[in-house]
Amino acid sequence: MTRSDIGNDPRAPLAKPVMPDSPKLAVIISCYNYESFVGHAIRSVIAQGRDDCELVVVDDGSTDGSWDEIGRFGVTAFKIDNGGQRAACLFGLDRTRAPFILFLDADDELKPGSLAAIIDRLDPDVAKLQFALTPIDADSHRIGGAASPLEAFRDRDGLARHVFRTGVYKTPPTSGNVFRRDLCELLREADYDKAVDGVILFAAPLMGDVVSLSEELGCYRIHGNNDSGLGSGPDAALLERDINRFLARMAHLRMIVARLTPDRELVDPRDAFYFRERKLCLDIMSGQRPRLTALPGLLSRLADEPHSAKHKLAMAAFFVLSSVLPNDRAKALLAYRLKRGQRSALGFAREIVGWSAPLRN
Repeated sequence: MTRSDIGNDPRAPLAKPVMPDSPKLAVIISCYNYESFVGHAIRSVIAQGRDDCELVVVDDGSTDGSWDEIGRFGVTAFKIDNGGQRAACLFGLDRTRAPFILFLDADDELKPGSLAAIIDRLDPDVAKLQFALTPIDADSHRIGGAASPLEAFRDRDGLARHVFRTGVYKTPPTSGNVFRRDLCELLREADYDKAVDGVILFAAPLMGDVVSLSEELGCYRIHGNNDSGLGSGPDAALLERDINRFLARMAHLRMIVARLTPDRELVDPRDAFYFRERKLCLDIMSGQRPRLTALPGLLSRLADEPHSAKHKLAMAAFFVLSSVLPNDRAKALLAYRLKRGQRSALGFAREIVGWSAPLRN
């Protein structure tokens, strides 16, 4: 393990932040081979000018120039053996004191003033705060609407009921979440997972209030190498990984529910909408025709999802069509559904018939 606390590059224009006596929030940046982006992430935190926030950067065994780039900024930083995001974030967690934690991916950024907006809304009853993210490309140019549009609310019981019924709720990627420290401790049990945006997202309403902000306070970079697979087309291996992660996280969540609310029962994960929807997509990408017998269960779970009637109708149409169309058309429909940017009924129709000719006025 290597530690760097003193900047060695006079070109760095931002001064090292002062360590607060009573920090309110800790920002932990975990980095693995993101030399091109990690400086942007660090700068976005330092530029906030907060003296009540901690910043720790953990280089998770990068093999590129990430460690040298991190050293330019004079922040508290550690280089450890590669162990995955969860291990790196837990390492950083043990080196901070603040009651709330923001795990910022090294390819993402915070917007000016975001920490002030976040801290103003934190109190001891908050288990998690979430905020919308602006999608940007590798060159920091905006790509379309919010990466995960959110409504503004503060809730606990309603979200908890939704978790018991479905296992999930609408939440942004890692960098759009702030967690209370005791919630982060659950990550120590998650040895089945290398990511941090898993069980603690869905255990949050079991442990306190979830505050949701509609403001886009951060930037989510899409560059083709995202762990989520965003920026690339649908992939059977990624879909299978997502399904296996969901099953493992649900098994862990069931243990947490048994400890915290033993009188409540969590949905069978294979009966949840998330599992059924991902399984249909995996069947398509694996060259299998989705079973028509599975459609009624999928559509009934869709009815319970918190989407608009228009959105539900579009999803139902996709499920039905992809179950009856030839596999090449079903794959085209899935790729169109998952693409970023504007989609339309006409676009879906073009994919159904396989028509790629340009439209004429």
